[in-house]
Amino acid sequence: MPDSAPQQLLHLVIGGELTDLEHTTFKDLDQVDIVGVYPNYASAHAAWKAKAQQTVDNAHMRYFVVHLHRLLDPGQDTKSSS
Repeated sequence: MPDSAPQQLLHLVIGGELTDLEHTTFKDLDQVDIVGVYPNYASAHAAWKAKAQQTVDNAHMRYFVVHLHRLLDPGQDTKSSS
């Protein structure tokens, strides 16, 4: 991988209707909306915001940004702080 290529910090945006507002348990896993995978937080946040605004009338509907890069390389945060 060339040094000049920008670092990919993959993010996943998903959402769906929750069983209650106190937990992040989806009501029906078959209905979870996988919005997409994005190369950085800014683009994932824009997608999250658009989907969240579309579902504002349903209080149980929630969308989340998952930091995939942290799952793929759990030591990444500790490497950068050393």
